[in-house]
Amino acid sequence: MRLAQIALLTCLPAAAAGFRAAAVKVDITPQTSQWLMGYNARKSTGVHDHIYHRVVAMEAGDVQFFLVASDLCLFSPEVYDDVAAELERDGIPRVRFWWSVTHTHAAPEVGPPGVYKALLGRSDHEWDREYAALVKDSLIRAVKEARTKLEPARIGFGQGIAMANINRRAKDVDGKVSLGLNPDGPADRQVGLMRLERRDGSLIALVANYAMHGTVMSGQNLLISGDGPGTVTAYLEAKMEAPVVFVNGAAGNLAPIYSVYPDAKSGHLSQFNVLLGDRILAGARSMGPATDEVAMWAGEQAIDTPRKEGLVWPTELGHYAAGPMVRLPVRFLRINDTLLWAAPVEMFCEIAMAVRNQSPFTHTFYFGYTNGWLGYLPTAEAFAEGGYEPATSVFTAQAEADVRHGVVTFVQGLRK
Repeated sequence: MRLAQIALLTCLPAAAAGFRAAAVKVDITPQTSQWLMGYNARKSTGVHDHIYHRVVAMEAGDVQFFLVASDLCLFSPEVYDDVAAELERDGIPRVRFWWSVTHTHAAPEVGPPGVYKALLGRSDHEWDREYAALVKDSLIRAVKEARTKLEPARIGFGQGIAMANINRRAKDVDGKVSLGLNPDGPADRQVGLMRLERRDGSLIALVANYAMHGTVMSGQNLLISGDGPGTVTAYLEAKMEAPVVFVNGAAGNLAPIYSVYPDAKSGHLSQFNVLLGDRILAGARSMGPATDEVAMWAGEQAIDTPRKEGLVWPTELGHYAAGPMVRLPVRFLRINDTLLWAAPVEMFCEIAMAVRNQSPFTHTFYFGYTNGWLGYLPTAEAFAEGGYEPATSVFTAQAEADVRHGVVTFVQGLRK
């Protein structure tokens, strides 16, 4: 394992009053039939519910930061790189721009397949360049709009618990693992919360972080939808009268408790408003006071870990590799005594939970599916057991140890 640290400061800037924030929501529902991402190749026949970009902008001192969560399944890091390069020309450093997806399996493909095709042999059809351009251009405009709308604000953090997810690595009597439901398997039920409010206490946006696959509906569904995350977000926005940004967590081995049903009704989709939405509301009500005295720092660490043998690496993702290694970019955002970290993978929940347990910060939240997608990052135990995720991973059993050591060392170093 090799580590490279980018934009690492020796100390956190002193907290100062003057924190500002803004939120923008943009509809990205396609007007034409699209290839849907997740499951096997299939084209949409209509719209069940609209999908969106949601953008949060924050400013503390001379540091601005932009978080985007989109109702999409996944996209190659190449797509993130294109948008990040455009925003850099507008003065926004890459390290201060995070683009996450909710991982709904009922949203269109965006951009070239990247490692998705190399791993799964899918995406033989041409991707829709017009829709990809719409997604990227609307995001860039939304980030710039949020920047112009920054207003005096306060920020607060909290957490809750929701039982809306379940481990999906089902084990048979012979030890064989397949996709299903495993109530005895590990699951992360924490809801991470970040509240942005105006000086008068009115809500600018709520960021809710929870680990759950967007697979309430199966591949039989052909309607555009935000799936579980989108349904819950719409419910919360109606209740709170402000944007709610759903950021998925380490959901690589976590399914919704109602999973892969043919449609929204049979999948009890609306029940996630109670299972998850009401738990988010309860957590938000129990949050402590917010503050306008904010110190904010963003950084990155590249972790090199062995790549699975025999894998043909996409040439367009050359900077995400180093010889026989995958170069995994891990992002960090420290806000006062809260730490957010992110990576472009479907991480198994045990890894993110281990980092949280060893973190010296009051709150530590992991943002998954962020800044692209490099596939599943399972535990060493899961590689030994086998199953779908290890079989379709670019990584090896060494990845868990490399990521845990690299991230924990980095995070603990931020408090020295």
